Amino acid sequence: MSLFDDETRVTSLGPVSDAAGSVAAFAGQVSPAWNIGANPNGGYLLALAAQAMCQRTPTQPDPLSITVHYLRPGLSAQPCRIDTQLLRSGRTLSTVRGTLVQDGQARLDLLATMGHLGDAGAAPKPLLTLPPPDMPPPEACPGRSAPAQGVGLPILQRLDVRLHPDDAVPGAAGRAELRGWIRFTEGRAPDALACLLMADAFPPAVFGLLGLVGWVPTIELTVHLRRRPVPGWLLGRFWSHDLSDGRVVEDGALWDAGGHLVVQSRQLALVRQSQNRPDEWRP
Repeated sequence: MSLFDDETRVTSLGPVSDAAGSVAAFAGQVSPAWNIGANPNGGYLLALAAQAMCQRTPTQPDPLSITVHYLRPGLSAQPCRIDTQLLRSGRTLSTVRGTLVQDGQARLDLLATMGHLGDAGAAPKPLLTLPPPDMPPPEACPGRSAPAQGVGLPILQRLDVRLHPDDAVPGAAGRAELRGWIRFTEGRAPDALACLLMADAFPPAVFGLLGLVGWVPTIELTVHLRRRPVPGWLLGRFWSHDLSDGRVVEDGALWDAGGHLVVQSRQLALVRQSQNRPDEWRP
């Protein structure tokens, strides 16, 4: 079992009924290894909660579309409970609701459409798709840097993130766009749950425009899984055309090692401006 599998493992707290509307709870543990600063990464918490939701629909194991609202920051190195509700059970698609609870308070609220992505590399050629950006190979790209982002990054114990050389220096790109490669440091192949994590594991796109932005907390994130990735690096591109009043809308996409589009995402996040210097941004 990989570290990611171990640190997103959940156990049932009781019998699970297949009746529509039934509720089942699962227990998990939030690992500090996935932190951004002192807070668990939102993509990691999403994957942890989705692990429990996937167990409600074992024949439809993939969250084809999942939306998560971050109600409060997660608590690092603390246990959690994930309450799941099967809202609809169908032959090809089902709907599951989930709530991640810590210290008696809901931290995440989720809604997912579950289905089956099929085998990796077996999907037919798409009629329309988003092409990947031009990128140097991973070995020619610098790694994600905690000092460059202005925040501690324990998550780099688990993820190898390489940024396009033009996007790696804070504020140097002059635009809210970021491109890079990502994989597990332990060599685990990506899968559907890994895609949920990696859709929210890069620096924020505004890093290229504003520089030291630190932790940009997500308010809401929607991830669409388009196909199962083949083994190897994932390539990411994230961009924003909407930053106003301390809130940013960021779009994103991930491609697998075969050049196939595997993820599209959109999130609303906070970007807070320092009270001391109007031109300085902080989480």
